[in-house]
Parts: sequence; structure tokens; C-alpha cells
Amino acid sequence: MNKPNIVIFGAGLIGQRHVEQAIAQAKLIAIVDPSDAARVLAEKHGVAYFADPEDCLASVTPDGVIVATPNHLHTEHALMCIARGIPVLIEKPIADTLENADLIASRAKAADVPVLVGHHRRHNPIVACAKAQIDSGALGDIVAVNGQFWLYKPDDYFQAAWRKGPGAGPAMINFIHDVDLLRYFCGNIADVQAMRSNIQRGQDVEDTAAIMLRFESGALGTFSMSDSIAAPWSWEMTSGENPIYPHRPGPCYTIGGTHASLSVPDLRLWAHDGPRSWWTDINATQLSVEHADSLVRQFAHFLAVINGTPPLVSAQEGRDSLAAVLDVLTAVLPGTKG
Repeated sequence: MNKPNIVIFGAGLIGQRHVEQAIAQAKLIAIVDPSDAARVLAEKHGVAYFADPEDCLASVTPDGVIVATPNHLHTEHALMCIARGIPVLIEKPIADTLENADLIASRAKAADVPVLVGHHRRHNPIVACAKAQIDSGALGDIVAVNGQFWLYKPDDYFQAAWRKGPGAGPAMINFIHDVDLLRYFCGNIADVQAMRSNIQRGQDVEDTAAIMLRFESGALGTFSMSDSIAAPWSWEMTSGENPIYPHRPGPCYTIGGTHASLSVPDLRLWAHDGPRSWWTDINATQLSVEHADSLVRQFAHFLAVINGTPPLVSAQEGRDSLAAVLDVLTAVLPGTKG
């Protein structure tokens, strides 16, 4: 079978990861990015280079496009692909505003063009295992969920000015991944309340937040988030998903049900040995999975989406996860006016 022709918009860090997969799993035919580094990357791999997406799509006919450009360009770039009937994988967040996310979802539906949103964690076998336990009823009714994103981003991380501004704090960069998984595990979110703080770093964006969630099922959730705490309790460190982070096994989410509770990503299923009672001993069963690279699996899934498989993370799913994050960002920072 002929491998699908893939074009990648954006050659930053995540775009380069997609370049690797396009070469390994498909046929990369073009890289689009105005930077000199992108031109060099295209020359290295012997593929066409374009500075402008319109020029690219006027010259080549891809089977799929990956949009890994800055957030504020996602809508423009996705819509030009949808208008041409080209399946698209859009990096998270799907868009910079809820209105733009709705526009992408509605245009894709009207044109019957598949859109996959790059919430890559859903493709991790750990997540698939946890989801299967929940869907099987092993936990009973989900009552509550708790999550953490605690780690310390070094000062040099913020040398890029955009990382200090609105939309670049841990809510949009990190929590959007977490809330997408919480939605995947527990269902749609009905209500979000939050408090934010920028006291530690004094930037225009939060460094810490406390979040309360109410799911449509009636389950309640809490989430504590900070990029200014020296700690290992985050998906980045506990999952071992990305080797650039030190691996410290343990939980960053705990999901509580009427019959059992599950910690993730360490996959320990806690249940009473006898009657459900605080008088009865409770022990953990260690679940196991065969680990795999979620970005590799996501790219393989995108190729399946091009061939007609429904996307695991649709445009509507990406929109709903973005909505929860935007609700967090409405919380007023100290020293600012509401």
C-alpha cells in the first residue's frame, strides 16, 4: 500500500517530533514554517519547503496535514485544510478561543472532514487501561477525582517572552492535557471554579491554581496546579511518558468510585477484601500494561483517521477541553481587576 502524503505546518519542538513520525510511518512531502531552521530541516530530509501554508497547498496535494503552529494560527490553518477536504491533526489547544474552536468543529462537520486534536496522552496504553477499568464498572459509580500538576520550571524556561504572557501559563500549556484526561475518565464537565495566583513568579500569567470541577454525572473533582513547586507529582514525572523528564513512579490522579478507587498512572486498583467498610482491610491490585510511545501511537491513529477511522479526540472533544481551561483563566489574579 502507498503511504499517505503528509504536510507539517510548524517546525518547532513538537513539529519536529511529527516530522520524525511522518518519515517513519508515512511519506513527508513538505514542511511549512517561515524560519530558516525549518528550511534547513526540509533540506535535510529532502522534502519541499514553504514559508506560507497557502503557497504549500497551492503546490502539493497532501492526504493529511499536521498543524503544529502557534495557538493563534490554529484556526486559520485548520480552516484552509478543511476547505480543501484535507484531514487534519491539530496540536492542542484546538484554538485560541472558544469561538474559533466552535468554528473549526462546525466547518469540519459541514464538510465531513475529519479533525484529530493532539491530546496525545489519550493514546498512552496507561490511559487506555485506566479507561477500560472505569468503563467496565470495576470502580462502581465515580464519586470524586483528584489531580495534581506540581513541578518546578527553571528560570531559563521563561527566557522566551511568550511564556510569561496570557495563555502561556500552566493552565493553557499543562492543565489542558490533564483536564482532557479527567474528561476522558469521568465525562463532560458541567461547572468549573478556580482561584489563580502569580505571587511566586510575579508574571502576567498564573504560576499556581486551585480548581474545582463538577461533572455532568454528578462526580466532583479537585485539581492543584503549580509550576513553582519542587515536587514529582505530575503526569510528566510519574508516567515516564517522555524521557526528557526524570521518572518518579507514583500517582498524579486518584479516581474514587463506590466499589473501588484507581490511582493513575501507577495503575493501582484499591478495593476492600470483604464488605465495603472502613472496618474492612483494603488492598491494591497492580495493573500492568505494555508501554508504548503515545506520539507514535497518535500518528498511527491519524493515518487511520485519514482512511476513515473516527478520531479518538474529535474537534468537539478538543473544544470541550479548551472550554474548561478558559473557565480557569477567568479567575482573577491577585492585584488585578476583575
